Amino acid sequence: EPVLATIRAGATACGVDDLRFVSAAEAQNLEPALHCTKALLSPSTGIIDSHALMLALLGDAEESGAMLSLNTRIVSGRIDAGRIVLQTRDTASGEGFEIATPRLINAAGLGAVALAGSLEGFDQQFLPTLRYAKGNYFSVVGRAPFSRLIYPVPEPGGLGVHLTLDLGGTARFGPDVEWTDTLDYRVDPARGKRFYDAIRQYWPDLADGSLQPAYSGIRPKLSGPGEANSDFVIQDATTHGSAGLVNLFGIESPGLTSSLAIAEQVARILAPETN
Repeated sequence: EPVLATIRAGATACGVDDLRFVSAAEAQNLEPALHCTKALLSPSTGIIDSHALMLALLGDAEESGAMLSLNTRIVSGRIDAGRIVLQTRDTASGEGFEIATPRLINAAGLGAVALAGSLEGFDQQFLPTLRYAKGNYFSVVGRAPFSRLIYPVPEPGGLGVHLTLDLGGTARFGPDVEWTDTLDYRVDPARGKRFYDAIRQYWPDLADGSLQPAYSGIRPKLSGPGEANSDFVIQDATTHGSAGLVNLFGIESPGLTSSLAIAEQVARILAPETN
């Protein structure tokens, strides 16, 4: 219960004021297959098609004059007289070209720390240590008996193995936390045993053989095993001293949920420089 109270207080501080406590009986009335002792109900929680969202945002950006350049790697850069100069290379043709800009938003995810570190003139003391936390997902064969997203209380390093539903009704469980040094997205079926154990804490009727490997993702975490969770880092010139450069470090879950709010914050940071 204290953990739930902390979560609710954090939500309220962020402007989410509709979370309410529900008893075990009320929770099971809403979701009969759920086992719990107490829960938080979030009536305003919903799901979206993440790929459709990204395509919509891309369309809006292109209408405003942006250009998407795929298969293009930034090989080096420098901060030079109020500009940020990037040397890029097409990964297919090998052709290189230079981009000079007064403003750079470094939202490179797993590569954000490396990108900032490759900029000549950037003070390296402001580079955080990045750790890879792989999160594996397993899907349910058939349909799960839930109509809502189900989250256990968070575990160290992540949100715990929770239930998510897509727009087609497919149920997926994850992510777990697998610390790694490599970008390997294969899901090891042997990890399924841990999933059964975790899921059965709140869905005890999960039958053997119901889970199959689905997919994985790797989170750019700024905290490691046994350390307190780190928040997002939105780093600008007031921190590192390089005008026009905004670094987004450690944007892991819930980065997608927070993406528009993060964009608004970055726009506020850069607004004085665009007027």
